[in-house]
Amino acid sequence: MIAPTDFSVISLNAVNYAADMASAVGTDLSIIHVYTIPVSFGEVAVQEYSIKQIFSEAEEKMDRVMENIINRTKGKIKVNTELIEGDVVVSIKEYCKSVNPYAIVMGSESGNAYERFLFGAKTISSMKKLEWPMIVVPPDAKFSAIKKIGLACDYRKVVDTIPVNEIKDLVRTFRAEFHVLYVSDEVFPKFDPLTVEESGWLQEMFAELKPRYDFINDMDIEEGLVKFSERNHLDLLIVIPKRHNVADKIFQRSHSKRLVLHAHVPVMALHE
Repeated sequence: MIAPTDFSVISLNAVNYAADMASAVGTDLSIIHVYTIPVSFGEVAVQEYSIKQIFSEAEEKMDRVMENIINRTKGKIKVNTELIEGDVVVSIKEYCKSVNPYAIVMGSESGNAYERFLFGAKTISSMKKLEWPMIVVPPDAKFSAIKKIGLACDYRKVVDTIPVNEIKDLVRTFRAEFHVLYVSDEVFPKFDPLTVEESGWLQEMFAELKPRYDFINDMDIEEGLVKFSERNHLDLLIVIPKRHNVADKIFQRSHSKRLVLHAHVPVMALHE
């Protein structure tokens, strides 16, 4: 499990979430902080001192985080820390390549580079390029147990795009109740023929999990997902980032429309 942090309150809450989840599934935890050397330092006489100061301050903060997580996990898991100089997104991707993580766990909102990573213009393309699951943790979310998992599905190309084995493993690991969520302005029984066909394929794919299929009538996908997730107390909502699907519609909206990421339900992005 990888937990990037910028030492903000929201990112540290995500680190705690990652630590508790790692303890539950029995994985190691790597806490990483990516720092950037300001360009204005170039060719300044005090450059070396300033760089050392940036590193030293980050090291002190990381030591405090490490101490807190060791106390929190009571030695149940192995905890590593890394301080990396460079671009946030690139560094996270490179680090992931070296350890092949179970998941990347990040806070849903922050005031610096992480906000740009999650909500910037290149967010969707960045998420698509990541080969590993990412869990976005709301500011007030705490990990206790994952008893209910929801999959937001658009019922399009389900055979080609849904990572069935990964989802099955996740549901089995937590012995969770599994919901497949479809938000649309269609009204039963007048579903689009393609929706009906894809639904049949999906039911065959997940038959052994015996999921609940929830058809949510709502013009606003975000509103529908948030309302259902909170009303039914889902512990994790899975989205599949792909071109022109439900995840696109969730993640590409303006700040005022990022409802699903500001809900009380952690969102997991799994990839095709």
